[in-house]
Amino acid sequence: MELFIGLKEINSIENKGNKKYFSSIVSPVVFNQTLKLIMHQHNNLAFKINRNAQKFENRFTKILIGTINLIPICMLPILGFGQDGTNENDSKELIAHPLNDIELHLDGIVDEEFWLSIPGNDDFLMQEPKEGGQPTEQTKVRIAFDDQNIYIAVVCYDSNPSDIKAFQKKRDASLETDDNFGFIFDTFMDKRSAYFFEINPFGLRGDALISPGQSGTFNKDWDGIWKAWTHIGDFGWSAEIRIPFRSINFDSKNDAWGINFRRTIRRKNEELLWAGHRRNQGLFRPQNAGILTGLADPSQGLGLEIIPYAITQSSKEYDKDNDAATSSTSADLGFDINYNITSQLKASFTYNTDFAQAEVDNRQINLTRFSLRFPEQRDFFLEGSSILQFAPSSGVDPYFSRRIGLVNGMRVPIKYGGRIIGNVGKNNIALLHVRTGKMGELNPENFTIGRYRRNFWKESSIGVIYTHRSTEDDIVLSNPVQDRKTWGADLNLSTSEFLGNKRLQLSAFFVAHNPASPSDNFTSISDRSVRGFRLNFPNKPWSGNVSYREFGDEYDPAVGFNQRNGFKRLQPGIKYAPLFDKSKLIREIEWGIEYEYLTSLGNKPLTEYLGFNLGTIRFESGDKLGVQVSRSFEYLNEDFDILNDSSVVVPLGEYVNWGYEIEASSASFRKISGSIAYEAGGFWTGDISSLVLGLTIRPAPGINLSSGYTHTKVSAMNSGFNTNLFQLDLGLDFTPDISISSNIQFDDVSEVLGTNTRFRWIITPGTDIFFVYNHNWLNSETLARRLTTLQEVGVVKAIYTYRF
Repeated sequence: MELFIGLKEINSIENKGNKKYFSSIVSPVVFNQTLKLIMHQHNNLAFKINRNAQKFENRFTKILIGTINLIPICMLPILGFGQDGTNENDSKELIAHPLNDIELHLDGIVDEEFWLSIPGNDDFLMQEPKEGGQPTEQTKVRIAFDDQNIYIAVVCYDSNPSDIKAFQKKRDASLETDDNFGFIFDTFMDKRSAYFFEINPFGLRGDALISPGQSGTFNKDWDGIWKAWTHIGDFGWSAEIRIPFRSINFDSKNDAWGINFRRTIRRKNEELLWAGHRRNQGLFRPQNAGILTGLADPSQGLGLEIIPYAITQSSKEYDKDNDAATSSTSADLGFDINYNITSQLKASFTYNTDFAQAEVDNRQINLTRFSLRFPEQRDFFLEGSSILQFAPSSGVDPYFSRRIGLVNGMRVPIKYGGRIIGNVGKNNIALLHVRTGKMGELNPENFTIGRYRRNFWKESSIGVIYTHRSTEDDIVLSNPVQDRKTWGADLNLSTSEFLGNKRLQLSAFFVAHNPASPSDNFTSISDRSVRGFRLNFPNKPWSGNVSYREFGDEYDPAVGFNQRNGFKRLQPGIKYAPLFDKSKLIREIEWGIEYEYLTSLGNKPLTEYLGFNLGTIRFESGDKLGVQVSRSFEYLNEDFDILNDSSVVVPLGEYVNWGYEIEASSASFRKISGSIAYEAGGFWTGDISSLVLGLTIRPAPGINLSSGYTHTKVSAMNSGFNTNLFQLDLGLDFTPDISISSNIQFDDVSEVLGTNTRFRWIITPGTDIFFVYNHNWLNSETLARRLTTLQEVGVVKAIYTYRF
């Protein structure tokens, strides 16, 4: 078992005119011929983007793209990809009004003469509970700008203002509990990526980066520099928002952006969209956004940003046998420099980087044979991560940023790093280089990552990725193997016009690397590579997908993440989730089937899984209830030591087990809410049962007490064990800019009780002070004291942002 404890982690565009798509049923003969083309005629594929993109392609990239199992070009119009876009789109438009030297008094009350002199846009429609229905409450939005900032004024009318739900104040807290207003800016009008912002009635600020892909990525760990003021009155609630142009990238030659708005009325679970109100659209789909016009000469100033930081740290490490302590105190300085080469392309440099303020990982107990994956939480690696995403939803990670500066959860010092990230027309570029320092027996390392992605057609893209990791004077890896390189290519075809207004997506990928050890010098490229494709139909009420992938026996990307090697996997699934818009009790029921068939590269069955979602009910009240049943088959080709201590060992062989799971949760907007999940079934030679409990108490706005408990009981042949995991999160948020949080975790596998307390004060956006205190104890039955301190660490860090 591996237990890691370390640093943590849209407008419905109605098409009018003639629709040009193919809707006939393909005959079996044609289908079989097409399948043969897909599987066997790789080298016949000739894919051209345009002449401008050809200079970015080299000989190797063409070989990679040519070897992927792609649908021939002649099939793309049949599936709906690459439509000519001649149909006229009935997109909603909103005008941004210039301030013309008018100074706004920003207090959240939309009563200034300027705001009242321009029309408010209130053309919202329901996405839920009734798709396309009229809202029960009115919402009005106005947009203004000057040469430095863009301003949004919103009035959320409410007939019962005393029933407005607002609990959260901490930045980026989940707003599943609260009334809220969110919006996106597609600043490049590419209908692929966007900036996301959201607020609640208390002025909480949340933001994220939205990037394309089969499921899309939603990077909420990105923090932009902006400000919001709110007001609650007898009319409902309102807000004024100011976002500096210097906080975002955009095409300065374009006076129009993609834009969309969403309002949530929590007590009614009512979702309102300005555009993209259909269930297969929504706010996070820039493809369905409306258009913001009228922007003129937005300025990013000099485009230079200097962010110095100062940090002081004191720590004590204890010897668990004799209580001897080793103390250390340090102080350090570092800085980041960001420069906008253009309004679309940013260069950054970081020196002596420290991420002591990052939140800790949520602890997990791993009872599987494979490694756990934890999310990235460090700012330097989060910005631009959307471009670095490779074949999302395909389960392949040739670049995983936690391989840089982290080893088994322990921090490795980062001496310096640089990056260039952004867009040049339809080209998305990311270049990253980081050098780490020496820590113990680990020598300094250099990491280089390059990513290029080219957009084409309306929603599609093709890209390549390259990573290089070199270890200085490595004592384990001899030359030239200590220079480990990985390269890959991915293709994403996507349309929102399949059969009229349905979404259809196809992705394919190929990744390989140089030999991972001297003994692998003669391994074939197929042994050191992965390849696959995924077809996705993400719509409502029907949705489905099918994916296929192959992982070579020796695949091991030096800057990537991989759980398992040497297999072929086919994984289809289908779901049906209708809305019951006439019911006063049930909002939605989802049924589904998912199947996985995994074999060795020699086609020997290794894993088979068949899961049935018998019904996940989402009630009008916001409560949920779901039941699932599954059957699994596993073949072990060697003994499996579950706890890595030889106490419970599963012998090699074949195992078939059935299981079931019941989940229930109450609506999160209540002052007291909870969840329960119970899972039971066969587990290798015995049985397993798992109980997961969650309880959240919010006695007053800004106070959040959340607890979780997981109990697992395992019985095996002539043996067994229990595991327990406790988690407690305490949050005290005085204002949206001042908060204290404490995370307490304990599990009886590591026997470690850990606390992480974090104070954050955002003096002004971009200027932060952090205080972090970590304390870890060992629960040892062999010592006189039940809890023995292992480590104490206190950190104070200050960050300031200069903009020019």
